[in-house]
Amino acid sequence: MTTSPDMKPLAGKRALVTGSTQGIGLAVARRLASAGCDIVVHGLGNPDAATGLCREMEAEFAIRTIYSPADLKNATAIEEMMSVVSAGFGGVDILVNNAVVRHVAPIESFPPEHWDEDLAVNLSAAFHTIRNALPGMKTQNWGRIVNVSSIYGLVGGTNRVGYVTTKTALIGLTRAVALETTGFDITCNAVCPGTTATPMHEASLEALSAKLGLDREAGERALLAGKQPTGRLIATDGVAALVVSLCLPESRDITGAAIPIDGGWSSM
Repeated sequence: MTTSPDMKPLAGKRALVTGSTQGIGLAVARRLASAGCDIVVHGLGNPDAATGLCREMEAEFAIRTIYSPADLKNATAIEEMMSVVSAGFGGVDILVNNAVVRHVAPIESFPPEHWDEDLAVNLSAAFHTIRNALPGMKTQNWGRIVNVSSIYGLVGGTNRVGYVTTKTALIGLTRAVALETTGFDITCNAVCPGTTATPMHEASLEALSAKLGLDREAGERALLAGKQPTGRLIATDGVAALVVSLCLPESRDITGAAIPIDGGWSSM
């Protein structure tokens, strides 16, 4: 049976999602796969588990996958990843820069090596993937780039200077790329999630709920008090749905945007 375009609106497109073995990245990869994309799964975790994820997506969505364990702190490793993707898929149509590291400390005690890692993974890696992907996108006159920033790209925060700085700068990179590609059917946007139901935040929620003797709903309200007005964690699949919507052909006029999905946090 032939699948209609409405069911697979991105059929035949090739997508690279960095940091896609768990959390937001995995949700995005699965959503893109369900829309018909071949997927480059990337992550530094257990290679066997990542390969298993690839096989599962291939079977479920009838797509092709490549797995890359590239260390995004290393520009050479990024170049090699992009070369492998070019050889295996012929290039990238959709690029989602999602990989992230987080370090927490007051600025005066923030280790310089953590600052350097934040800059490399959260910001420079996106620069390198974009500069490698853009020539092919320009040649075919089509491409979609989505940078996963954060609520902390829109507002400040304490004890996370590397994260706030890089997520803010990622929005600047987004705007610059968007303006440089207006002569092509290429868009570059940023999405800015609030506190999301990722493994890290789920662990924090469980610990707080257990400490205070709260059920999940009350625990979420306590965890997010003073920040996310809805009082609930952002669903990873909701972020993924937003990302995929920005990759559709019909979204060609949305570019250079920084779109919050934060339960009202940035409206406070």
